[in-house]
Amino acid sequence: MSLLSRPLLVLSRSDAVKRLVSTMPVGAGIVRRHVPGETTDSVVEASAAEIEAGVRVTLDFLGEDTLDEAQADATVAAYLDVLKRLSDHGLTRMAEVSVKLSAIGQALPERGEEIALEHARTICRAARNAGTTVTLDMEDHTTTDSTLGILRELRKDFPETGAVLQAYLHRTESDCRTLAYEGSRVRLCKGAYDEPESVAFQSDLDVDRSYVRCLKVLLGGQGYPMIATHDPRLIEIASSLASRYGRERGSYEFQMLYGIRPEEQRRLVEIGERVRVYIPYGTEWYGYLMRRLAERPQNLTFFLRSLVSKS
Repeated sequence: MSLLSRPLLVLSRSDAVKRLVSTMPVGAGIVRRHVPGETTDSVVEASAAEIEAGVRVTLDFLGEDTLDEAQADATVAAYLDVLKRLSDHGLTRMAEVSVKLSAIGQALPERGEEIALEHARTICRAARNAGTTVTLDMEDHTTTDSTLGILRELRKDFPETGAVLQAYLHRTESDCRTLAYEGSRVRLCKGAYDEPESVAFQSDLDVDRSYVRCLKVLLGGQGYPMIATHDPRLIEIASSLASRYGRERGSYEFQMLYGIRPEEQRRLVEIGERVRVYIPYGTEWYGYLMRRLAERPQNLTFFLRSLVSKS
């Protein structure tokens, strides 16, 4: 983690700074670049615009580490609402939803996994009825076994449910081998949590090497790889590997975050690649925004200078 990233991770826990960011013009612009809004209306509108441009979408109702069962229920209701709205607008052929299990009860005491599984089944059933799918997001390494266990249970009834694996974990190449079977959808990302050396690669080079090893497993397997990266070199490597393994375009896809490298998203679409954009929404956008800024050091000085000039 860079020295410049740490201040934003500290600020991510500040309600006062959130209020400041959301009211300042530059802050509002930064928010809109990465999060289209807090409401279902705003994310459906953003989804329609992306789909019109030929880009698929996956929607994430922001929130995690829920310790209140009523809040978990409210998150499920938000997903049911957005799935209905997407269906009403005829968008579900190009749109799916991403779900963090900790947002729907995984972290609740005693029955957390059971509650999360029940809630995930409810969302998966609604998604299937709407003509689309669900992908389970991956969180920090302490939840990996739990998340994969819930995935296995879900896939008994909803085999189309997608998984996410994080290349920075030592275990991920093995997990890729386990999940690279026919019908299995797997999103491969680098990983965004601050993990210890005992479980995760620490250098960028080692993470990139792991990512490529995992790509080889997924693209050489029988599943549907979802290649989540903004790294031009990894995109080039993925394209080369897809060709090497005889992958036709449409048998895999590239994924990127909303507001990041939109020109590259359009370029890939224009050459016939399938591209999906991860679109977050909801009132819990602040922590997400801070993590995105912390990942891009060139944004930090600009952002912090703007905070100082506003205060």
